[in-house]
Amino acid sequence: MSSTYFNEIWHQSQHECEQLAIIDYERQHQNVDTTVATISGVSGIISSSVAAAAESKALLQSSLYEFYLRYICLSNRLEDVYDNMIQPQKRELVRKLLDACLGRVVELKHDLVNIDLMEFSYNDDVVERLRLTPMDTELRIPRYFLREREQELEFRKRTMNEILIKLGWLEEHALEEPLTEIEAIRLLQMHERARQGRLRAHFMKEIRKEKGKAEERSEKERTDSGLMAAMKIQKMWRGHTARRITRRRKMDEMILIGMVPPPAAVLKERAEKLEKHNEHDVRRRHVAQQTYAAQFEARQVAIQEEIRQKHGATMKEDIADEIRAWIKDCYDKTGKLPDFPSEDQGGSLHIFSRPGTESEHSRSSARSSKESRKTKDKSKSPARSGDLNVNENQEDDVNFQPAVSVCLPDIRAEIEYFNDTWRDKDETGILSQAAYEDMIYAEKYQEVELEFRRAVDDVMRQEIELLQTMVGKKVKKSNKKTRRSGKKSKKKKEKDLTPDRSTESLYEELVTNGIIRKYPELNLKQFLGDKALTARNGTNPSPGDIRQILVEYCILPLGSEAIHSCTPLIRSVLLAGPRGSGKKALLHAICTEVGAVLFDLTPANIVGKYPGKSGLIMLIHLVLKVSRLLQPAVIYMGDAERPFMKKIPKTDRTDPKRLKKDLPKMIKNIATEDRVIFVGTSNLPWEADQKLLQSVYNRFIYIPRPDYGAMSHAWKTLLHKYSGGISNLDTSAMAKISDGYTIGAIDACLREVMTCKRKLQLRSQPLTNAELINVLCTRDPVYREEEEAFESWWSKTPLGRRRQRFLELEEERLIEEQAQQAKQGNGNKKKGMN
Repeated sequence: MSSTYFNEIWHQSQHECEQLAIIDYERQHQNVDTTVATISGVSGIISSSVAAAAESKALLQSSLYEFYLRYICLSNRLEDVYDNMIQPQKRELVRKLLDACLGRVVELKHDLVNIDLMEFSYNDDVVERLRLTPMDTELRIPRYFLREREQELEFRKRTMNEILIKLGWLEEHALEEPLTEIEAIRLLQMHERARQGRLRAHFMKEIRKEKGKAEERSEKERTDSGLMAAMKIQKMWRGHTARRITRRRKMDEMILIGMVPPPAAVLKERAEKLEKHNEHDVRRRHVAQQTYAAQFEARQVAIQEEIRQKHGATMKEDIADEIRAWIKDCYDKTGKLPDFPSEDQGGSLHIFSRPGTESEHSRSSARSSKESRKTKDKSKSPARSGDLNVNENQEDDVNFQPAVSVCLPDIRAEIEYFNDTWRDKDETGILSQAAYEDMIYAEKYQEVELEFRRAVDDVMRQEIELLQTMVGKKVKKSNKKTRRSGKKSKKKKEKDLTPDRSTESLYEELVTNGIIRKYPELNLKQFLGDKALTARNGTNPSPGDIRQILVEYCILPLGSEAIHSCTPLIRSVLLAGPRGSGKKALLHAICTEVGAVLFDLTPANIVGKYPGKSGLIMLIHLVLKVSRLLQPAVIYMGDAERPFMKKIPKTDRTDPKRLKKDLPKMIKNIATEDRVIFVGTSNLPWEADQKLLQSVYNRFIYIPRPDYGAMSHAWKTLLHKYSGGISNLDTSAMAKISDGYTIGAIDACLREVMTCKRKLQLRSQPLTNAELINVLCTRDPVYREEEEAFESWWSKTPLGRRRQRFLELEEERLIEEQAQQAKQGNGNKKKGMN
C-alpha cells in the first residue's frame, strides 16, 4: 500500500484521537469535581453510601469501558501506521502519540480493575453499541519493540550461544571429518562392484532378448491377448480416476461452503505464498525507513552545526544585550540590582515568560510552546501513581472514582502539534519521503538558542555579582539547589558489591551458573483461544482475556520506556493455575515479545549455588544489577508457593525457604525507572502463607482450565499440524470428551500418539478417536475439588476480599430495601383495613 493511504489513515486517527481526548479530558475533570464534592460531604450510614456508589458504578464503568475500547482500536491503527509509514518526522510524531495512547489504555485498565474489583472487565452493551467484534477489542503488541532492537538481540543471542558452547551445554554444528585412506579405499571398492554388477545385468538382458527372438509365436494370438489386457487396464484406470475426481470435487465443495477445514498442506502453501508476497514489500519499507531515518539524523547534525557557525555570535550578543537592558531597566525603576533566576527556575527564559516582559529575540516554536504547556499540565496533575498495589487495604473504599491521567496531557500536546504543523500542510505532488528541512531548521534553531542562552546566563550571573560587589551589596546566592540536594532520600542507595567488574563478565557468570537461562521463542498468540464473546465471571476468563491482561500488565511497560514512565508500576505478577494450563508458556511469550533477559530464581535451580548468607546477598545483588543493566528483564520463580510454605516436606532437599526473607526486599528494590518485573508461577498457591505471598506479588492472575470453545479450538489447531486423514476426526466430540483436561495435556497426548511410524500410516489408516481417548485416559484431569480450591484461594487475595466485601454490602442494601418496601406494604394494608 502507498504512503498516501497511510497518510489518510493517520489523519483520520488524529481527528478521532482529538475528539476522544476532548471528551476524556472533560469527563476526567468532571469526575474530579464530583470526587471533591463527595469527599467534602461524606456523612450518614455506610449502606446509603454503598447505595449511591452502586447507582453510579454501572454508568461510570460503562463510560470507562467505552474509552478503553476506543483507545485500543485507535492504538491498533496507529501501530499499523507507524510500522508502514516512511517519512521520519511523521513517524516520530506517530510514535509519541502511539506510546501515549497505549499508556492511556493501561491507565484505564487499572481504573476498570478498581471499579469492577476483578482483573477482567466486560460490558456487552458497550461492545454492541460500538459495533465491535471480540477480535477488534484485542490489543496488538507494537512490532517496533523487537524490530528496533534486532541488532542488540542478535548480539545477545550470539553471546549466550558462545557461552553455552564453551561450557559444553550446547552442541555446535559438527563439521564433516575428512575420510581416512582405508575409508576412501572401501568407498572406491563399493562403487567399482556396483559398476561391474550393472554391466553384468546389461549382458544378461541382451542374452534374454536374443532368446525371445528365437521363440516362434503366432502374431494373431499376441495381438488378441494384448488388446484384452489393454482393455482391462483401461477399465480399472478410468474407474479409479473417475472416483478420485468425484471425491476431490466433493471435498472442494465442502471446503468452499466451510463445512470442512482445508488440509494443513493447503493452508501452509497459502500462508507461504502470502508471506512471500508481502515479505518483499515489508523489507523494502523497513529498509526505506532506516535509510530516511539515517538521512534525517545526518541533516539534523549538519543544520545544527550550520546554525551555530552562522548565527552563534549574533545570537549570543542579542541575548546578552537583551538581559543587560532588563537589568538596566530594573535598576532605573527600583534603584537596586535584580536577582537573576537560577538555572532550575529557567534562567533568563523565566524573566521573559512573565506577563508584560516578552523577548523579541526568542523564537518560540509551536513545538516548544506545546511542550511547555504539556509540562504545565503535568505539574498540575499528580505524579505517576507509583506501584498501584491492590494489596493495600481498600475494603472500606466505596468511591469508584478513576485516577487522574498522566498520559492525557501528552496526547493533547501531540494533537496540538499535529494541528499546528501537519493538519493543513499541503503535500500534493510531493512523492519523496525525505524530511522537511524548514522544520528541522526551526527545531534546531530553538535548541541552539537555548544552549547559548544557558551559557549567556552564566556570564550574566557573574556580571551581576561583580556589579553588586562594586555597589557594596553582599551577594545572595540561591540555596534552592543546595536545599534540594541536601534532602535525604528515604531510600538508601544500594551498595555496589562488584564495582570493578564489567557487564559482560557478570552476564557470563550468571549464564554459567544457570541463573540467566535461554528460553524457547514463543509468541503470545500461540497461547490458544479467543477472547470472550460475552461477559464472564472474573475467575473464569477466556484465553484471549488472559493474553490481553499480560500485554497490559507486563509487555507494554517492559517494551517501551515512554509507556513504563507514565503508567502505574507493577513490580510483580503471580500466574496461578492447574498443571498444564500454560503458565510457563506465557512466561516465555512475555520474554519473547519484548526481547527480555530471563533470570531463573526457582528454588530447584539455585540449590547449591552461591551458598551461605554472603552468597545469597551476592546472588540477589547480581540479579538486580544485571537486570537493570540489561533492561528489559524478567525475574522468574517457579513453584512460587514453596518459599512461603508453613511446613516443608522432609524429602525436599532444595531449601525453598532460602529466599523467604529477601524476596520482599528484592521486589521493593525494583525502582520506578527499572523495566524489570518479577513473575511467579504456582499450581498450589493455597499452600503458602497468604500474608507473605501477598507482600511479594502485586497482581494475581488465575488461569482456569479451558472451556468447551477453547478446547475445540485447541483440538482443531493442534490437529492441523498433521496431514492425511486427520481432517475426518470429530473434534467436537473430542472437545466434549476431554472436558476437564488442560491444553497442555491435549498437546502431550497428541505428541505421544503421533509418532513417526503413525504419521506414515495416516494415509491408509486414518486417526480415530479411540486412539486419542486411550492415551488421554492415562492422564489426570483437573478435578472439581482443585477448581474449588483455586476459587477459594482467589477470594482470599486482596482484590477478591475487596470484591467479597462490596458484594456483602450490596446484599445488605438489597435486604434493607426489601424490608422497607415490606413495611410500606403492611402500612398501606392497615390503612385500607381501617
